[in-house]
Amino acid sequence: MRVERYVKTMTTTYKNFIDGEWVASSSGKTFPNINPANTEDVLGYFQQSSAEDARRAIEVAVRAQEKWAKVPAPKRGAILYKAAQMVAERVQELGEILTREEGKTIGEGKAEVLRASQILSFFGGEGDRFLGDAVPSPRENVFVFTMRQPLGVVSLITPWNFPIAIPTWKIAPALVSGNAVVFKPASLAPLTSLKLVEILHEAGVPKGVLNYITGPGSTVGNVLITNRTVKGVSFTGSCEVGKGIYQCTQQNMIRTQLEMGGKNPTIVLSDANLEEAVNVTINGAFFSTGQRCTATSRVIVEEPILDRFTRLLLEKTKALKVGNGLDPSVQMGPLVDENQLKTVLNYIDLGKKEGATLLLGGNRLTGKEYDKGYFVEPTIFKDVKPDMRIAQEEIFGPVLAIIPTKNFDEAIEIANNIKFGLSATLCTNDLSKTFQYANRIEAGVVNVNLPSAGVDYHVPFGGMKDSSSGFREQGRVAIDFYTELKTVYVKHTL
Repeated sequence: MRVERYVKTMTTTYKNFIDGEWVASSSGKTFPNINPANTEDVLGYFQQSSAEDARRAIEVAVRAQEKWAKVPAPKRGAILYKAAQMVAERVQELGEILTREEGKTIGEGKAEVLRASQILSFFGGEGDRFLGDAVPSPRENVFVFTMRQPLGVVSLITPWNFPIAIPTWKIAPALVSGNAVVFKPASLAPLTSLKLVEILHEAGVPKGVLNYITGPGSTVGNVLITNRTVKGVSFTGSCEVGKGIYQCTQQNMIRTQLEMGGKNPTIVLSDANLEEAVNVTINGAFFSTGQRCTATSRVIVEEPILDRFTRLLLEKTKALKVGNGLDPSVQMGPLVDENQLKTVLNYIDLGKKEGATLLLGGNRLTGKEYDKGYFVEPTIFKDVKPDMRIAQEEIFGPVLAIIPTKNFDEAIEIANNIKFGLSATLCTNDLSKTFQYANRIEAGVVNVNLPSAGVDYHVPFGGMKDSSSGFREQGRVAIDFYTELKTVYVKHTL
């Protein structure tokens, strides 16, 4: 789709935020921010920044960081507390912006904004708990303690599917730890995160400490991951890009945090509450249009209940209302852009060619308001074999594969036979199998009778295998990535 087709319903041009000022890119070029539910709705234009812009943002951050690190951690936390309140006061406004630029429903958009406020508040409290440990020494008259210090300048690169929650859960621990930040949001959803930067600046983050820059990963992103003055890179996105980043950063020994893909299973056992299991599956598979790294894309169902489960799943999925997320009655919005639409439709075609049976959906929605957006039907396949590509590869859309299983042990084997290990759900009333599952499933996020997508704001988040690089985000452990730990020995009696 050519940019010339877009109707300019809004002419605001947004700038980069560098050294406390809103500045244009040296490239002189911009790109549009398009509503995926209505491509005639342009939210504004953003800077197509150059490598020179990225280098300047890093240089500014280096100068600002030393002074910021000297600010007591409780005072850094107080700024985050203030920002949390400001975000909470603007839930409706920010939720609407998020829905327009990303496509998810207004309920999901407002919930994400509220979550960002909660994350800011949580890490504001970490300023008061920015502690090391006092450790007894086996040597007489020796006092041992540990202390945390910031890394320095960190580059944060975020995706489009959670345009305020993910930036917040990276920026907040980075700032409270005393780091300076250069932040690049995804080009498909840059406005919500710009509003977050505005709020943090207004709340008191000093100039140069938080810098915001938009543009392509091939130019801006490349500088952010290869510049030797950058001490940490945190990235959320695809496996392909994440692995490429890791190869670059390791050459310079830059600390790297990666959150990447998922192919998340929901296992439904025969003793499960069937209606609740279906609700859990639909939430995980189709809410946010399946565009979540924690989305359910495989439902593994014990054979004795397979037919009943499938009938109820089809009945409830058919009732979902698809449309523009600004309509409060809509339950599933559009895919984020034309490329994602093509990807999802290609996987649907692939599933049919592989021999899976298409039970529901599979088509682009057309007519009325659908013609202006990237809408696809909720799609369900049955007769899916575990080694099919639609059962192995991340689709990132509302496509669900039903896989039958003979028993609990086989279900665990199928669930684990994947390169990813982010999130997984079990539906059961069997306490023994619940704890067996928690021990045996290869996933960083483990759910029982809850959707695979949906996590609390104050506990660790991350995956295993190709889903993550090891460092966890969220919760108190998030500080680990953004700090160096020193061990100090003091002999106090000579």
